[in-house]
Amino acid sequence: MLEFKLRSRADWKADIKTEQWVPVETAVIICDMWDAHWCKGATARVAELAPRINQLVTSLRDKGVLVIHSPSATLKTYTEYPGRKMTLEAPQIDIEAKKIDLPPHPIDSNDGGCDCVTPCTVHNPWTKQIDCIDIKDEDGIGDDDDVLNLLTQRGIKNVLIMGVHENMCIIGRPFGIVRLVGVGFKVALVRDLTDVMYNHRSAPYVDHFTGGDMFTEYIERYLCPTITSDQVLGGKPFQFNEDKRPRD
Repeated sequence: MLEFKLRSRADWKADIKTEQWVPVETAVIICDMWDAHWCKGATARVAELAPRINQLVTSLRDKGVLVIHSPSATLKTYTEYPGRKMTLEAPQIDIEAKKIDLPPHPIDSNDGGCDCVTPCTVHNPWTKQIDCIDIKDEDGIGDDDDVLNLLTQRGIKNVLIMGVHENMCIIGRPFGIVRLVGVGFKVALVRDLTDVMYNHRSAPYVDHFTGGDMFTEYIERYLCPTITSDQVLGGKPFQFNEDKRPRD
């Protein structure tokens, strides 16, 4: 069994609940951990996150958890991969999601969220998932309803999600938190293995990582609970090198 301390919020007060999840009823989705991003800062943080994500995914896979790689808009790269063929072969299901009305985001990313000293130019440089995250033949590969088809085929009830970015793809993709919760999966974000697109020069005018924490708390309040990678791997939660704030 997998044992997690799930953190959620009611009226913004943190609440910790311990649950046990059956590995074969659990999947982990890796969201948009591309080889490159249009924002140089985002690209660097993905590269920093990736080894820890690979460690966690390896451990979960070994415990019987289904791993799904979702590097959106790059799947032509994976046409011949067994996991891509397996995902496409999952029977299509009639997917109806309940509507979830969310309040305004706590951080303003209307400028794209680039936090670099010199703002980067928006373009689409991604071609595949970053190489240091291993893709095994038994892993799924998808970026749309095909992910939900595979989850349903495998009898998955619980989904962990990690990768980037919380305030964009993590919640908004067809396989993201809003959709997963809307169709009835139990979902938890791995909160130390994610990032946001947020420019500290925008409201609420806090540093990048505080902005990330604010969005994590928003997810915990309105969408789903969160866990940290050390609950599986031991040690301490991941922290970016540029995040100089004291650890909890």
